[in-house]
Amino acid sequence: MGPEKLQKVIEAAKLYYLLDHNQSDIAKELGVSRPTVSRLLQQAKEEGIVQIKIIDPTENIESLSKKNEQKFNFKKVIVAQIPQYEDHVIKTYLGEVSANYLHEVVDDGDILGVTWGTTLYHTAVELNQKSVKDVKVVQLKGGVSHSETNTHMNEILYMFGKAYNTAPLHLPLPAIVDHVVVKQAMEADRHIKRILELGKEANIALFTIGPIKSHSLLFQLGYFTEEEVDELMSKAVGDICSRFFDENGDICNEQLNARTLGIELSELKKKEHSILVAGGPAKIDGIYGALKGGYANVLVTDQYTAKFLLDK
Repeated sequence: MGPEKLQKVIEAAKLYYLLDHNQSDIAKELGVSRPTVSRLLQQAKEEGIVQIKIIDPTENIESLSKKNEQKFNFKKVIVAQIPQYEDHVIKTYLGEVSANYLHEVVDDGDILGVTWGTTLYHTAVELNQKSVKDVKVVQLKGGVSHSETNTHMNEILYMFGKAYNTAPLHLPLPAIVDHVVVKQAMEADRHIKRILELGKEANIALFTIGPIKSHSLLFQLGYFTEEEVDELMSKAVGDICSRFFDENGDICNEQLNARTLGIELSELKKKEHSILVAGGPAKIDGIYGALKGGYANVLVTDQYTAKFLLDK
């Protein structure tokens, strides 16, 4: 190819690929016919002057999902493509994809156990109504009895009940009590016992990870002694259903665990769909500990967290 023609090929390629001119405009500018412009652009590709690279984000997401499924022996990993690695953005996107997944799996006669918090609130908001029969929705863990912070528990249960045409069952108890005997007395109540048993029977459980931060809700409510706070801050990587575990997924403080109301972590291992919805830098260690503990068989997370988990 002569230098004059080469220059025309390069000019045509720049006008078309960099400046978004159409072929008719390029033909006028270069003083050639439109078919000639088409041939110049084809030559630019053949000579390697123009190299087209297609980055398919879905392909990367699929790869991340499969690699995490294999590493952690998951039934399914769903990775949401998020534009920013910020907490409120992550929760919004995770809410959408987890709601879509639930729409696929919830069926007639299922028992769905849910917890509270902003991550699950975003899931509840995104739920679409599904025509199913005899579905039960049950609260898996106690709430907070003296907090001005909104945990969204009532709204979450209401929205889940509405989506699956059922009256949700509330667990009207605090998450943690001061003494084991208090917990035992509460669990002896016939109504409470029925709800707790239904939580055990649930074939679908939906939950998130609570990060270990001094300003987290459970730490602010005065449930713990100073010694317990120190131990949790030094050993725990997260909590599921207000039950705190370490980097290996083991319960950090058995005495505290004995005062906690709601589903035991060991019960989550038995679920057909044990769905952990969590992402973000503050939750990576907690997610990893939960995975080592085997508490989830489905993970809904974002692409950045999914990469970090593979690297750990």
